[in-house]
Amino acid sequence: MKRTTLSLIAAGAALAAVTSVAAVAAPEEGPAATGKAAQQPVERTSLLCPAPSSSELAETTYTAYTPKTEVSSDSGTAALVPAARSLAGKDDKKDDKGDKDDKGGKEGEEEKSFLAVKKQGTPVTAEENGSGAPALIGLAEGSLAPGWSAQQTTHFTAGVGRGLHGAACSAPDTDFWFPGASTAEDRSDYLHLANPDDAAAVVDIELYGKDGALDSEVGEGIQVPPRSSVPVLLSTLTGKPQTNLTVHVTARSGRVAAAVQALDQKVGGDWLTPSAEPAASVVLPGIPKDATAVRLVAFAPGSADADLKVSLAGPNGALSPAGNETLHLKSGMTTAVDLADVTRGEPGSLVLTPTGDSGNTPVVAAVRVIRGKGADQESAFIPAARPVGDRATVTGNGAKGTYLSLTAPGKAAKVRVTASAGTGGGTAATKTYSVGAGRTLAADVPLPDSLKGTYALTVETVSGGPVHASRTLTLSGAAADGIPMFTVQNLTDDRGTVTVPAARPEMGVLLD
Repeated sequence: MKRTTLSLIAAGAALAAVTSVAAVAAPEEGPAATGKAAQQPVERTSLLCPAPSSSELAETTYTAYTPKTEVSSDSGTAALVPAARSLAGKDDKKDDKGDKDDKGGKEGEEEKSFLAVKKQGTPVTAEENGSGAPALIGLAEGSLAPGWSAQQTTHFTAGVGRGLHGAACSAPDTDFWFPGASTAEDRSDYLHLANPDDAAAVVDIELYGKDGALDSEVGEGIQVPPRSSVPVLLSTLTGKPQTNLTVHVTARSGRVAAAVQALDQKVGGDWLTPSAEPAASVVLPGIPKDATAVRLVAFAPGSADADLKVSLAGPNGALSPAGNETLHLKSGMTTAVDLADVTRGEPGSLVLTPTGDSGNTPVVAAVRVIRGKGADQESAFIPAARPVGDRATVTGNGAKGTYLSLTAPGKAAKVRVTASAGTGGGTAATKTYSVGAGRTLAADVPLPDSLKGTYALTVETVSGGPVHASRTLTLSGAAADGIPMFTVQNLTDDRGTVTVPAARPEMGVLLD
């Protein structure tokens, strides 16, 4: 037999073998079978929690939770471990043993875990008092990864920033906007940067005031060591105090989580988390009905100015604040406007949309909300929020003092809210709500039956248009020393699924 014939037979046999493997390996279900992209549960997710407080009086509660899903709950891990503390730009000195511990695999993390979720549908909690409460770095894999969420809530009654501080632990990223920060004399705002990876991250910080960008070389090239958290006092980055600032954080290399802790000498403080990505229309959900002062801070990061219509979506529809119906933003300049007690006894959400002739200039925004009067005031921040999406989860809710706000800025929507079992026991409860178009609903939160401890809230969009949501925690009475303490967290898609593109065997690539 000629060599050519042998070669053709061999090639045919090889192709037949490859075809058999492809046929056996091809999934019977999913994107490859249907020819369409599909949503599949994530298999791995990261979270980072900033160091909660430098006060010795601070009492911090951490909670974590993975909602029940269709994914098998037979296997999976989800744990938060302490991050190393570093000064801005400084590398921690560690011996070889310390480095190995910090970079340890699943076994090492399990041994050192500060807070670990063991199964879907059951939240877990831990406490840490004083200034030693750590920043946390977390990783979830397998069945505990889809929707894994965590929260830290800190309470202290004296000192600068006294009040109730809450922050949902966040995923690492490379770009963040913080309208609403300040370097005023009565404010001490710290930008916390956390690096979850085994290589250093390099971060640039830009500050924008009412007149534009502030000159600051100190904010360039800030080093965030591996698996560490770095606090940066914003007032050290600029010489002149600025009452209203927009902070832009970008990772030149690596990735980080970022949040600003705003500490005020007179009106307490809270965490300012990043605004949603720049967009032509933004929603700031869940301003409490008893807000005594609301300050809107907005910024247009592009090269064009923005003209916005300002609306308050309340229980009975939308209206524009008298005297502040529109807002003009000059490109690159931070604009702030005081809206006083804009809610006037009813809960509401601010909705910013482009005016008819202004185009679609993207903007970022946040509001500072104050409750109380005189010396008994407390403040919190609500940044522009992404929609709930398919599902959003927030943890650390108590039987009392928990409020849920749902806003449908466009079309009416229907959502399903599930309250999980408690950290100490109880049975989950579910309720469905209808949210009218252009309205905000103060939802009557369902409580788990026989609740013990705190619980998680999961919000799912059932039908209709996009829904924006926030959760408010309040503390009053003797524990708050007569101050109406509160903190607000937005609920955004919990990243429980990822789009998997369609794929199929293609024999043509073997013939090229």
